[in-house]
Amino acid sequence: MIEYELKLPPMGEGVMEATVTGWAKNEGDFVQEDDVIIEIATDKVDSDVPSPVSGKIIKKLKNINDICKIGEPFAILEIEGKADNNLNENKEEVIISNHSSESLEKEIITEIEKPLLHNTSLEKDIHFSKDRFYSPLVKAICIKENISQEELSAIKGTGINNRITKDDMFLYLKNRKNDNLNHTSATKNIVSDVSSVSNNHSYETEEVIEMDRMRKLIAEHMIASKQISPHVTSFIEADVTNIVQWRNKIKDAFFKKEGEKITFTPLFIQAIVKAIKDYPMINISVEGNNIIKKKNINIGVATALVNGNLIVPVIKNADQLSLTGLTKATNDLAKRARNNNLKPEEIKGGTYTITNLGSFGNIAGTPIINQPEVAILAIGAIVKKPAVIETPQGDLLGIRHKMILSHTYDHRVVDGALGGMFVKRVCEYLENFDINTLI
Repeated sequence: MIEYELKLPPMGEGVMEATVTGWAKNEGDFVQEDDVIIEIATDKVDSDVPSPVSGKIIKKLKNINDICKIGEPFAILEIEGKADNNLNENKEEVIISNHSSESLEKEIITEIEKPLLHNTSLEKDIHFSKDRFYSPLVKAICIKENISQEELSAIKGTGINNRITKDDMFLYLKNRKNDNLNHTSATKNIVSDVSSVSNNHSYETEEVIEMDRMRKLIAEHMIASKQISPHVTSFIEADVTNIVQWRNKIKDAFFKKEGEKITFTPLFIQAIVKAIKDYPMINISVEGNNIIKKKNINIGVATALVNGNLIVPVIKNADQLSLTGLTKATNDLAKRARNNNLKPEEIKGGTYTITNLGSFGNIAGTPIINQPEVAILAIGAIVKKPAVIETPQGDLLGIRHKMILSHTYDHRVVDGALGGMFVKRVCEYLENFDINTLI
C-alpha cells in the first residue's frame, strides 16, 4: 500500500485557490474513483472535487473554511500498488467532475465567525444531529434558549435544502407557547452575544443581515473593478420600434416552432456581436502593460438570482450562432443559472458583458465592468415616446419605442471616441433591424 496525495485540480483561467465548504467523506472511508471528496467554492462557482483514484482516506489536510490553492494537497489516500514518484504528477490534470453542477444546488452557507460563540455559551450539553447542518448562530440561539434536539428537529427550515435560518429560530421563539415575554428578553441577549456582527444595532428597530458568501464575493469584485479600471459611461438612445414590431409578429410562431420564447436579449446580443466585429479593440483585456486582443467573442449575460445575487453565464463564440441559436443559448443559461445548475466552465471566459436593467423597469444605469473585460453594456427599459420621424416627405411626429444604452468602459485602454462609436454602432444595428427577417 502507498500514500497518494489528493490535490486541488485546475478550475479555469484566473482561479488560483478555493475555499473548502464541506467534506463528502471522512477519514477511514473507502472511496472509489470519481467519488466526490470535498465541496469547494471559488470566486466564480461552487463545485465538487472527485477522487481520481480509489483508496482509503487516511488523513484530511484541510478543514471547512480553509483555503486550498490549486495543486495543493487537501487529503491523503492509501491506495494499492508500489511507490511511483510520477503517480501524483500524472493525475494532476484531472478536471472538476461533470457532476459539479449538483453542488450548485446546495446553499451558499453564511458562516458566522467562531469568536462570536463565547466559551460560556457552550457550557450546556445540547446534542446537534450530524444529519442536519446548523450554523454557529443557530447553535448559539439553541443554547441560549434551551431548545432541545426534539424541538430543533420539529422546526421547518426555510433555507436551501431545508436548512434552519436565524429567522426560522426567531419565528419559533416568538410562537413558543407561554414564553412570549421571556422571548423578548432572551432575544435581546442573543443579539448582544453577536454584537460584533450587529455593530450594536438595536434588534427591536433594525434587522442585521450577514452577507452570504456570494454577496461578499460580488462586493469584493465590484470594489476591485472600480479600483482597477477608471470607469467612463457613454449613453445613447435607440429607436427599437422595428425590433418590437418584429418580435410581436413572430413570437407565437417561433414558440410553436422551436418550443422557446424569444426575448429581446438575443437581438441585443446579435447587434453587440456585429459591433464588436467592427470595433475589435472593445473585445480585449489588460495584463500589466499588455493589451490582450481576444479572437473569440464570448458574451456574458448578467442574470439575477432568486436570492438577490448575480451571476454571469457566458455564451461562447456568440458570433457563430444564429438568432435562433442565441435565443436557445440565452434561455438555457438563464434557466440553469436560476436553478443553480451551471457548470464552472459556463461562467468563465467572457470577453464582453451585457446587463438588462430594463427587466427591472430602469431606463438607464452605469454598470460596473466585469473584470478582466474592459467594457459592459446596460440595456434600459423600452418606453413608448413621442418622437420626430424623418421621411422623404418631411418630418413627422409619431409614437416610437425608445431605449437607452449605457456603455461603460475602461478608460485605460478605451478612449471616449472608441467607447462612444461602439455604442453608436450597436444603436445603428438595432435601429436598422430588418422587420422582414425570417427565423
